[in-house]
Amino acid sequence: MPNKKNIQQVEELTKKLDRAKAIYFTDYLGLDVGSITQLRSEFFRNSIEYYVAKNTLIKIAAENNKIEGLNDFLSGPTAMAISYDEPTTPAKIIKEFAKKFEKPTVKGMLFNGAVLDGSKFNSIADMPSREQLIATFAALLQSPLVKLAIVLNATMSNLVGVLNNLKEKKS
Repeated sequence: MPNKKNIQQVEELTKKLDRAKAIYFTDYLGLDVGSITQLRSEFFRNSIEYYVAKNTLIKIAAENNKIEGLNDFLSGPTAMAISYDEPTTPAKIIKEFAKKFEKPTVKGMLFNGAVLDGSKFNSIADMPSREQLIATFAALLQSPLVKLAIVLNATMSNLVGVLNNLKEKKS
């Protein structure tokens, strides 16, 4: 018979898996306490949960949400970086952190409902964020308008120049 703590944790994990836009399953073994604290604070600044749970409880929560394919990632110590807003932010943080400490390694991901293995991690980490995409889109929209304004302004300047030349010739 499962204990109350595990039942509560499964209920909590089920809710987290249901709400999350992205979950990165990581192997954190080999990081010291100071490094993990630094990683957790970086996640906290970006509104990302870094959650350590038992693999069996994660599997049960995944079954509750009808998510298949996570069993390959759930072996050994597992910590989850959970994002409810921007799905690429945890990947960027993990990638930057791993440059210094070589950990954590990403075993697999649940990205917008799709289960992906760790080999896809770098391509997701290199994706632009939502804000970057919006800024690029706005620049693309603005570019033709700026060019049109320049052309119209140049036409008006040329017209004024022609009129001034005519005025000088007649006087």
